[in-house]
Formats: sequence, C-alpha cells, structure tokens
Amino acid sequence: MAEVSINASVRTNFGKGASRRDRKVGLVPAVIYGHNAEPQHISLPARELGNALKQSNVLLDVTFGGKTELVLPKSVTKNPITGIFEHIDLLVVRRGERVTVDIPVHTVGTHDKDGILEHVNNTIQVELEATSIPQFLELNLDGFAAGTSKYASDVSLPAGAKLVSDPHTVVVHLSEKSTSSADATEAAAAPAAEAPTA
Repeated sequence: MAEVSINASVRTNFGKGASRRDRKVGLVPAVIYGHNAEPQHISLPARELGNALKQSNVLLDVTFGGKTELVLPKSVTKNPITGIFEHIDLLVVRRGERVTVDIPVHTVGTHDKDGILEHVNNTIQVELEATSIPQFLELNLDGFAAGTSKYASDVSLPAGAKLVSDPHTVVVHLSEKSTSSADATEAAAAPAAEAPTA
C-alpha cells in the first residue's frame, strides 16, 4: 500500500474565482471530509498530487494548519481538454479502519490461444483495511478456455479482504475467434465461376 506525505495550505477564499487563482499558481482546491467532522478546505500542490495519484488507491498524509490527516482520494475532477486537476475530494481514514474501494484487476497466466481476450470490467470493489489496499489484484488465466468467462469471484483477494462486487460480475471473457473473416478470404481467393454462355 502506497502512502505519500504532502503539505497543503488552508483555503480561506472560496468560489470559482478563488479556485481559478489557485490553479493558476499550481494549486488544486480540495475538500477533506469524513468521520462526522466539518469539511476542511485546503489547497494541494498540483505537481506533488499528480505524482502521488499515479498510484491507484494511494493514501495521503496531508499536513496543514498544524495537523496531519490520513486521507484516501475519492473523487478527482480534471479538465477534459487540458488534463489539469480542478478539484479533489479526500476521505479521512483511520489506521485499522475498513474501507470499500475499486481496485484494478491484472491478468496473469496463459489462456487458450484460439480465443480473443476481452476485458469487460477492469476493476472490482473490495472491502479491506485502509492501510492494506494493494495497487492491483490478480486474475489467473491458466487453462482459460475460449468461449468462457472469468468472474469477480475468481480474482485472488488478499487476506482479510471481502468482495463487495457481485461475485458473478464478468471481469474477462475469452471469445472464440470468428471464422467469418477466414471464410471471406477463401471466397475471395476462389476462382470466379464462368458465366453461362448464351
């Protein structure tokens, strides 16, 4: 589980104008909430935040106003054109506390080469301790036959983790290769039938 320390500043000005000013100087407006506490408004350095968020489900030790909060990024808003961070929501967590998160699924092993692998769901939802969230989960494809699927229940979970997604959620499907393209190729290669003479 990745854990990154980052310094922030307390926000005292709000609204779109204040947020734009923050972003112009390389800061990202953020809100920290959770555990029935009043929301806390802060600004985070965009570069450090961007580096931290390259890791999925990273925990942040955010220091601001003379205190440090352990938080989990929950909602990140980016400008769809520029890719600049516009806002981020951060959930306060406690060590040993269980949280529900979406975790990426990586496939390992060798599947039937006569099939085409389709990734239907790239993540599944899991409940586990906040400080024990893995970067990804593994799904073994050894012996995976064409025409079948692998489900959320087939994904390997770490000790103490509980599957929240429907166990029957399809994660990957191995489609059988279509013979239509091969048939079309053969038809094109076949000599054309001679037209009947009058």
